[in-house]
Amino acid sequence: MVPEKLPAIAATGPRREAPLPARIQASYTTRFVASAVEKNPQDFHLIAGGDVTPGPGDVVIARISQISNHKRVETPASRKAVLFDGALVMLAYGHRYAADQFLAHVPDNLDHCHLVAAGGIAGVVTELHDRMQEPTEIEPLGLLATTDGGVVNVRDFAAFDNPLAVAAPKKRPKVIAVLGTSMNSGKSTTLACLVNGLTAAGQQVAAGKITGTGAGNDRMLYHDAGAHRVVDFTDFGYPTTFKMNFAEIRALTVNMINTLSAGSDTVIVEIADGIYQGETARLLRDELFQECVDSVVFSAVDALGAKAGAEELIKAGLKVSAAAGVMTASPLATAEACEVLGTLGVPVISTFALTEPEVAIGVVEF
Repeated sequence: MVPEKLPAIAATGPRREAPLPARIQASYTTRFVASAVEKNPQDFHLIAGGDVTPGPGDVVIARISQISNHKRVETPASRKAVLFDGALVMLAYGHRYAADQFLAHVPDNLDHCHLVAAGGIAGVVTELHDRMQEPTEIEPLGLLATTDGGVVNVRDFAAFDNPLAVAAPKKRPKVIAVLGTSMNSGKSTTLACLVNGLTAAGQQVAAGKITGTGAGNDRMLYHDAGAHRVVDFTDFGYPTTFKMNFAEIRALTVNMINTLSAGSDTVIVEIADGIYQGETARLLRDELFQECVDSVVFSAVDALGAKAGAEELIKAGLKVSAAAGVMTASPLATAEACEVLGTLGVPVISTFALTEPEVAIGVVEF
C-alpha cells in the first residue's frame, strides 16, 4: 500500500513570507524575471500559505522531489540543465496542451505538482500519452513576490506589452503562417527552412511563434536558419497560450507581427499544435488574423492529413501556398500528397527544398 503523501508545507498554514534561497536554477520561461532577481535580490521574497492561489504566469520557486519524465530544465540561455533531486528551480505556472505528451492545468494551491514542460512550466498533469513516463514531481516552496507584497507574474517583466486594442497593420511586409496537422508534424523545421531560403535570396526575414508552450528550441532554430529577428509569446509575458483569453491571443498575433515587421521583407509565424486545437481553430477563422496573414504553408505527417488540412484551411478562407513537413521525408507519401493536393492547386514541396532561394521565393509569391 502506497502511503498517502502529506501536503506540501507551502500549501498549509497561514499566509507567510520567506527569504529567497541562495541558489535557484532559472528556466527559459522565467528568464526576464530571473534577470531582475539577479540584479536586485533584496527586492524579492517568497509567499506561502493555505490561502495562496497561483494563476497562469505566476512565478514559483520549487524543489525537485522525484525525477521522472523531465530530467532537464531549459535555462534562460536555452541550455538543458540536468536536474538533481532536491534542486531548486524557478518556474512559471501554466496550462499545457500537448497531444504527444501531457494535458496539464494550473492548480488552485501550492501543493505538490509537476514539471510539465522543460521550458519551465509548473502544473498538474491530468492526462498523458501512453508513451510518456510519469511527470517529474516538484514541491513548491512559495510564489515569488516583490517587497510591496505583489506576486510576481512573468507578464510583469515581459519584453513587450500586448495591448488588446489592435487593428490589422495598414502597411506590412508579406506574412506567412506555418500550421500543421499536429504536434511534431514538422512545422518548426518547415519554418526554419523557409527562413533559410529567403535569407539566401537576400531577404531580411523575421520569425515568431504565436502559440504553444514556452521553450527556446524553436526560436534558436529560427535564429540559426538566418532570421534577423526572432520573438515568441514568452517575450510578451505568456509561459503558454493554452486556455488563454482569445482576445489576448488575437491581439498577440497582431502585436507580434507588428514587432517583427520593422526592417523585414518577410515575416513568418508558427501556430502550435494541429488545426483542430481549440485556440488554433478559432484563430485561423478570425477575420483579423486573415487580414494579417497572406498565406499558409501547411506541414503534415501524411497525404491524408495534408489533404484534409489544406481543405479545412481553404474552407476557412485562407490561401495555402505549399504543403511540406514530415510527409516529405517519404517519397511515397510525397507522391500521394502531390496527387491529392494537385486538385486543390496546392504544391507539395520537400521541406529541405525550401532552403533553395528560388523555391522559397516561389512560396512567398504564390
